[in-house]
Amino acid sequence: MENGQQLEYHEVSIKDLQKKCLEILVYFKEFCEKHNLLFYFCGGCCIGAIRHQGFVPWDDDIDVFMPRADYERLKKLWAEEADTEKYAYCRSDQGHYLRSLLTAITDEDTTFIKERQRDLDIQHGVRLEILPLDGCPKSRWARKFQIMWALLYSMFNNNEAPTSKGKGFYILGKFLLALAPSQKMRYRVWRFAEKKMSQYPITPETQYITELCARYKYMVNQYPAEIFAKAEWVDFEGLKMPVPAGYDTYLKMAFGDYMQLPPEEDRVPAHEAVKIDLDHSYKIYKGKYYCVAGEEKNAKE
Repeated sequence: MENGQQLEYHEVSIKDLQKKCLEILVYFKEFCEKHNLLFYFCGGCCIGAIRHQGFVPWDDDIDVFMPRADYERLKKLWAEEADTEKYAYCRSDQGHYLRSLLTAITDEDTTFIKERQRDLDIQHGVRLEILPLDGCPKSRWARKFQIMWALLYSMFNNNEAPTSKGKGFYILGKFLLALAPSQKMRYRVWRFAEKKMSQYPITPETQYITELCARYKYMVNQYPAEIFAKAEWVDFEGLKMPVPAGYDTYLKMAFGDYMQLPPEEDRVPAHEAVKIDLDHSYKIYKGKYYCVAGEEKNAKE
């Protein structure tokens, strides 16, 4: 991909998909600037901005961080002032089960149906995903409990027992999920866990910041707070986009030598999609590519 080869991804090229992602990003950036909301690239987008001055050539979405306070403000502001017919705000709550820990902004005129969500009657457009950042408690034991609450949040929100912590944790997770068999009960558990894990606001006195709506290997990271004190604007696809001021420390802690390209066999899109269409809304594919007869799951259980 470094030599200009255009990766074909299902029915569309990765370049065309990235252009659509960039349209969502520009709208999101302008909305955040208007309402004084802080965000910055994370994960592959942050690596792409620094290493490629644009998308990682095989990246298929946009991921950003937001401090928890701005993350929560966004929900209310988006409902009141955004073009919600074009760009939908998607986040699991009592009435919506998304099988995702994150908030997404989806383009309602497009289609990007992920394999793990194909049984859900939800928004399936091309998306920008938002991960909240939380403060870490000073106490070592309080930090252990914060991670425990984050694991419970992840398990009950996704309705999945953890598979990355060994067979014992998987069996324990299945047992705990069995104690709350209905979606309503599981919502109550994960909402309580979310409140407990996010009870440490980011203030000028905060020493460390963490990402809890993530896999375990990331939620145990404690980043120095100054890394995320402000955004630094860098070149990204010919535009100026924000990365954390301490992006080098963040990326090294999260990904190691991020300037080194991965093996060629790993240079593939991260998400398994069953259908991508940049010109038509996912709604026309209901019953064909998602919510197929016999596979439906009511998102409002």
